[in-house]
Amino acid sequence: MEGLCSVRIGTQIELKPRRPLGDTEESDMHKPGSTPHDRFLAGERFADGAQFIAGRPAKGTSGRTHAVVDPATGTEVYTYDLAGADDVDAAVAAAREAFPAWAAATPGERSDALHRFAAVVAERAEDFARAESLQCGKPLKLTREFDVPGTIDNIAFFAGAARHLAGQSAGEYSGDHTSYVRREPIGVVGSIAPWNYPLQMAAWKILPAIAAGNTVVLKPAELTPLTSLLFAQAATDAGIPDGVINVVTGTGKEAGEHLVGHPDVAMTSFTGSTAVGKRVAEIATATVKRLHLELGGKAPFLVFDDADLDAAVNGAVAGALINTGQDCTAATRAYVQRPLYDAFVERTAALMETVRLGDPFAPGTDLGPLVSHAQRDRVAGFVERARAYARVVTGGETPLGELADGAYYRPTLIADAAQDSEVVQSEIFGPVLVVLPFDTDDEGIALANDTPYGLAASAWSRDVYRTGRATREIKAGCVWINDHIPIISEMPHGGYKASGFGKDMSAYSFEEYTQIKHVMFDNTAVVRKDWHRTVFGDR
Repeated sequence: MEGLCSVRIGTQIELKPRRPLGDTEESDMHKPGSTPHDRFLAGERFADGAQFIAGRPAKGTSGRTHAVVDPATGTEVYTYDLAGADDVDAAVAAAREAFPAWAAATPGERSDALHRFAAVVAERAEDFARAESLQCGKPLKLTREFDVPGTIDNIAFFAGAARHLAGQSAGEYSGDHTSYVRREPIGVVGSIAPWNYPLQMAAWKILPAIAAGNTVVLKPAELTPLTSLLFAQAATDAGIPDGVINVVTGTGKEAGEHLVGHPDVAMTSFTGSTAVGKRVAEIATATVKRLHLELGGKAPFLVFDDADLDAAVNGAVAGALINTGQDCTAATRAYVQRPLYDAFVERTAALMETVRLGDPFAPGTDLGPLVSHAQRDRVAGFVERARAYARVVTGGETPLGELADGAYYRPTLIADAAQDSEVVQSEIFGPVLVVLPFDTDDEGIALANDTPYGLAASAWSRDVYRTGRATREIKAGCVWINDHIPIISEMPHGGYKASGFGKDMSAYSFEEYTQIKHVMFDNTAVVRKDWHRTVFGDR
């Protein structure tokens, strides 16, 4: 059955035929299951280039190349031409051309296209999972059970949310006028996504923007472009019009900064480090564009003395090691009240030692490599410097043997560090958890707040009053109680302080991607209004 996508052209709606789901041309993705069981064939899949502009793949024109490296083996799996300024200009032009029709489409039409998009991604789930595992080093069980299903759910959520973009109800607030609020799309959104969750971050950037009627140019990290390209192709195959979603894969210095500063880009959405976020903000202010920043984190994991110790230990290990610790909401600072401290350290170290490092495509693997050897060496540097002032309880080394060629690092627990030390205050972004004791509840909450960051946190206790206080007083965009890490499409994600501002996911994200317009009608038909006397004449 052939699918249709509704697109409004001026005042007419044109129904454009699209290929049936799974029916792709040679230049598009292969059907699910067509790749070998062990790896994703990136070179064959993206032979036409790592750019996606106006509905078609293309090669970059910067004159320079970049290699995607499998971090589990150190092997180059795909080499592509990087995007330059001309490619960014072409993508922005395509997005600008597509904007009027997409913005004018009804909420129902955009919703229909997004529902079809979710179906295409679901059909190709295994391709997405394998591509994500290949470029990031994530175990397949993580990409299959978390990254890909979470992305499909996000698309489905925004397919529904697209039909519920509402302003304030109409009313006569002045007595003589009727007012109402329109919520309108902003225009072309330039989005920059990081390398730790390439697929999910592409979805978080693109979905609320296009559901609200904007068009997008996404710059993925040059290390990990594969699933962003699959995502854009899937959108096109689902019937989302050409130019609504564009991808330019280039360096931050060349492609990224040009995208942020582009005069035809009405908004910048960036996820990444706080340091780079400051640079993005600096460039964006020159054109006074809307700005959304989701930056670094250093999540506290606060364990009170009445907590379920076994639950806290399991939560700490899972929360610290998910995605090899390359998660801005990962548990990184465990503060444990003194009566539980020694047992927590001992049990957490023991559980960490059971985590199985291995090939991301092997069934028994719990933890894969870091995204690159450079990132592994950065993490190792933090741990080596910490040996001078803290105790490395377990881990703190790169494995030998068959994993030696990959960017692997053993799960690491550090104890007895000072609150003002580097491993407590700085974002390590690796499989490292630091544990510190505290005595009073006041002290624990104060320590939890004592970093520049405020993205996420958790508190562990059986006492509802203790946990209630933690949710009120910990300065973070998300506070979990007796758990750490779960996210859902219906709830917002975003931080306090140096972790940025604005929200991803949920209906709250529409606040970032829409303009609010007040419309006011005179109801009196009176020529000379009473307030005119302030300009001419008397009452």
